[in-house]
Amino acid sequence: MAVCLLDLMGNPNVGVYCLATDKYVIVPPRLPRSKVERMESSLGVKAISVTIGDTKLVGVLAVANSNGVVLPINTGDEELKAMRSVVEGNVERVPSRRNAFGNMVLANDRGAVVDPRLARDRGVVRMVEDVLGVETMPCEVADLPNVGSVAVATNRWALAHPMLKEDEKKLLEDVLRVPVDVGTVNCGVPFVKSGLISNRFGAVAGSLTTGPELIVISHLLEL
Repeated sequence: MAVCLLDLMGNPNVGVYCLATDKYVIVPPRLPRSKVERMESSLGVKAISVTIGDTKLVGVLAVANSNGVVLPINTGDEELKAMRSVVEGNVERVPSRRNAFGNMVLANDRGAVVDPRLARDRGVVRMVEDVLGVETMPCEVADLPNVGSVAVATNRWALAHPMLKEDEKKLLEDVLRVPVDVGTVNCGVPFVKSGLISNRFGAVAGSLTTGPELIVISHLLEL
């Protein structure tokens, strides 16, 4: 499976604006149709176009798997309605003052790890578990709490910050039940999520991603 290289709105941070599951890829409105089609082709799923909180920062604000989508509390009523009209499964706003769920939760269909600061609110974590249909575990990656921003997980593999510790890797593999490797995107950026969206079928990486970085991602896609 090939990795598609792309920039969106003039920059290579594709994971800031989009997120993918094995059922769909969520993208912000008014992207050029040619770019949306390239993402659909690479990921093997159809695109859903929405805003969240009246912004285009879909990948930062939301987290999803095949079971559902977790949205921040500032998601508008019409945005929630639009999302529910096109997404199969649970779609819920989760009330928390920490609203960047895409940066705080790393999930696939088997499990999820959450920012330890978010895990202090058991009610919020329980809602995340209910929407995604998986159990969660607090975790850091490379001693960083914002686990959703420093790693990408699919139902076949996960790619994490290059300074991932061995005990952190073991926890990720135990919770997500996939092999975990380390790498960077966009010419050395360790915040992997910012420049990569993926599912079990393929991947879209930021346009500055280098050959050696692509080799790591391509190897994971072949697992």
